[in-house]
Amino acid sequence: MSLLENNSLSVYEWALRNGTLRAGSTAAADLGLTDEELAQARADLLDLGLLLPAGDGTGEIPADPAIAEMMVGAPLEQEIEQRQQALIRVHEQLRPLSPLFAEHTLTGRQGEGIRSFDEPAAVQRELSMMTRLCSEEMISIQPGGGRNPDTLRGIVQESLSMLERGVRLRTLYQHTARASLTTRAYVREVSAAGAQIRTTAEVFDRMIIFDRETAFVPQPRTDGRPHGASIVTDPTVVGFLFRMFESIWESGQPFDTQQSEYQQTAEQLRISILRLMAAGLKDEVIAKRLGMATRTCRRYVKDITDELGAASRFQAGYMVWKLGLPLEPERGE
Repeated sequence: MSLLENNSLSVYEWALRNGTLRAGSTAAADLGLTDEELAQARADLLDLGLLLPAGDGTGEIPADPAIAEMMVGAPLEQEIEQRQQALIRVHEQLRPLSPLFAEHTLTGRQGEGIRSFDEPAAVQRELSMMTRLCSEEMISIQPGGGRNPDTLRGIVQESLSMLERGVRLRTLYQHTARASLTTRAYVREVSAAGAQIRTTAEVFDRMIIFDRETAFVPQPRTDGRPHGASIVTDPTVVGFLFRMFESIWESGQPFDTQQSEYQQTAEQLRISILRLMAAGLKDEVIAKRLGMATRTCRRYVKDITDELGAASRFQAGYMVWKLGLPLEPERGE
């Protein structure tokens, strides 16, 4: 309830000026209120602890807001503390069972340090479990352009919950994700809570690693079916994947959702497209590598060839070489 609503603030100020609020007072007339409006404001002030019974029992006196805050807030703080203690007890009881579950679960195909899941629902179940159990750091690579809005809405609360309990979050997107409004909104919200987000022109495949111990990597798509995933726990493989992430992370650009960064990342995209053109890759392959639509890639290619005055892709690559423009990935790409 806001004091700026339903006349409560003006009634509180009247009580401060007059020292007490009694039945039959001139408060309603002085403030231009009906008896019903005065009664509602009085009830709201009593609920907030801003009016206290007078010693003679004939009315109420205004209370110090600091005292009211303490009196009204104390039961709420006690309830919050009790719920936090209950949550801690739940964690203490259930977390020790996770290794037992992992040892005996039969939901995935078993291998040495690897479990494979063909169904997306099973993958999502395992991801949700690891998200709740993660205690130190989660890193991920999310290739392509902007992510699906439904997916982002589904993970924003999970991300914020992890950050609140002290888990470090780092995510790599491709530069093309900067053009997605929903992705930028997600990045803005989780970054404000402490997450670190960077972008780069080209990235490895999708990957998530929890606490440097458990990695999720996608299975190849077969027969048009949705991606399954393999969960890797072999320390050598997970360590290799983590070091690969760190290498790409160091060369990434911070994604702070500010317009001022667009020019720099757009230039890096152009250089990446030039390099891949010079390598002889087709538009479809370049688009996939850079996480953009083929139509968008072709527009970039046309702009580049038009700017250079080239009649073909081969000639564009030759002209770039003659001009001495950079075709090697630079730090920050």
